[in-house]
Amino acid sequence: MTPLDDKAALLRSVPLFADLDERSLQAIALLARERDAPAGEVLMREGEPGDEFIVIVEGTVHVEQEGHRVRSMLAGGFLGEVALVEHGPRSATAICVTPCRLLTLGHFEFDRLLVTFPEVRTKVLAALARRTHSA
Repeated sequence: MTPLDDKAALLRSVPLFADLDERSLQAIALLARERDAPAGEVLMREGEPGDEFIVIVEGTVHVEQEGHRVRSMLAGGFLGEVALVEHGPRSATAICVTPCRLLTLGHFEFDRLLVTFPEVRTKVLAALARRTHSA
């Protein structure tokens, strides 16, 4: 198995990408970067510019707004889409509570993802609507 196959297997385990065919998963695997983050790492800060979409493969992330925890996210969750879609500042702070394994997409790669895969775009925009209206 190649590193690209490994990354495609990780993507397949994430509900956002679970319905995609193998070729689509391979295409996204080319765009995504894999990284590990230790417990305590701040992945993003509320109010700062957003330049990255993050998918949690393993671990737990707490999301805070104005210093109050608003949700915990587990494997399969994703964050960072609000700032990227709205071209605005981060709407929340995200902190790893446990060591995390992440897949990240920069702004350009995220835009390509949404244009190329309408089914992913639909899921991301549905989450965006929930998050911006519940905050």
